[in-house]
Amino acid sequence: MTDGQRTVRHYKRGWVSSIYLVVITSILAGIYTQTELHAQNSAPPTRQAVTNALHHAVRFFRNHASANGGYVFQLSADLSKREGEGKVSSATAWIEPPGTPAVGLAFLQAYRRCKDPILLEAAKETAEALRQGQLESGGWDNRIEFATRERAKYAYRTGMKTNHKDKLRNTTTFDDNKSQSAIRFLMELDDELNHTLQPTHEAAIYALDSVLKSQYPNGAWPQRFTESPNPSLYPVIKASVPEQWSREYPGKKYSDFYTLNDNTICDLIELLLDAADIYQRPDYRDSACRGGDFLILAQLPEPQPGWAQQYDKDMHPAWARKFEPPAITGGESQRVMRTLMRLYRRTARHIKNAERFLKPLDSAIPYYRRSELESGQLARFYELHTNQPLFFTKEYKLTHSSEDMPTHYAFLISSKLDSIEREFNTIRTASAPKTPQSASTLLPKRTDALDSKVTIILNSLDSRGAWVETGRMRYHGSDDTTTQVIRSDTFVTNLMSLATWLGVE
Repeated sequence: MTDGQRTVRHYKRGWVSSIYLVVITSILAGIYTQTELHAQNSAPPTRQAVTNALHHAVRFFRNHASANGGYVFQLSADLSKREGEGKVSSATAWIEPPGTPAVGLAFLQAYRRCKDPILLEAAKETAEALRQGQLESGGWDNRIEFATRERAKYAYRTGMKTNHKDKLRNTTTFDDNKSQSAIRFLMELDDELNHTLQPTHEAAIYALDSVLKSQYPNGAWPQRFTESPNPSLYPVIKASVPEQWSREYPGKKYSDFYTLNDNTICDLIELLLDAADIYQRPDYRDSACRGGDFLILAQLPEPQPGWAQQYDKDMHPAWARKFEPPAITGGESQRVMRTLMRLYRRTARHIKNAERFLKPLDSAIPYYRRSELESGQLARFYELHTNQPLFFTKEYKLTHSSEDMPTHYAFLISSKLDSIEREFNTIRTASAPKTPQSASTLLPKRTDALDSKVTIILNSLDSRGAWVETGRMRYHGSDDTTTQVIRSDTFVTNLMSLATWLGVE
């Protein structure tokens, strides 16, 4: 397969990384600050200058921001402090984006843009870090520990020398796109290398097969797992609204619930669709379709034909955290509708009755239209039976008022119903499902806007090769005096901009 054929294939699978889309959107938007206006009027950067900056930044990030090839959310500018979703040591890597898998995927995508070998080398290094952090259960925890004492607490697949594995932490988490993002990066790199790097290939397949094993009989997945579920404990039934539900947070564990929260199941479905294409494995596609069948089962009945964030084994909306009540969600439901449409587009040529994935939208779109607030937004939660928007006070008491909400959680959601409805109408009126545009129509050309963007990036790179910005460390205490930080998401964005500039004409 040629590089060009492989690039087109990446797009035709229907998946374009959100990282890349954000970068391209920012490049093409043409919205400038005063600094950007100045850059626009300066001479365009040279290929040598951009190449040197890319190499300088990659070397710095690998040598000083890395933990054995893994990454965290941010570091203090003096490199003395590190954070994921909490304070961590220099021997700890974080999984949740923009941690290790997101940085690895950026290296890979940047390599695809400009074919600089330093980027592929960096991607391989990050893949090995993930392999070192893969659990016996098949996926990843929220972190990878490389220090000997901490590492001994986990049931990692590599380096296991204990006879007491059952006492070690072995919980795969799908929450917040953790294991999904790790698997995605590994299988994308495996695809790029034509499956020739055996350790990466084997880790990706082991992880994907664990996703299949962890799937419930009804097609759902849990938020976390350590072993395959017992099918007899999880009947396949349609979702329903209980007559009564507790308004008091019960404080019970919810990791085995059928979880739509944070797009857990939708991420898994789309991951498996891409895996089916990469590995030509129909069982991955079949698993994705079973996930879609769960989304159909999980749609609640009229007059509230939407979805909840999570369901118990009786298929009732259930409590998760103290600010996530049994309710209809206006957040994750929008992703559910998009995933159902993607399932139809991606499977209609392979399976019979793919139309079933579209049917829930016939009632869901009008329901969510009726539920839009005067502001044009959707509530995160709608009360069961009454459909009134639900909120919490800062003391975590349920209320119908939005006057005293906590600020750490989005209780009001942007409505994407216009674009969802447009896509749905396009599908309904098309004679056949259409594949996404090929790469040749998606890649930008070198423009003045791109030149200006790259000039700003070059000018903001310090002598070490770091992009330092104003910020604080969130988990180092209120008395922490840090004011300058190095962020992985900024590195990813800037790296992709440089690689894009080098890769287009």
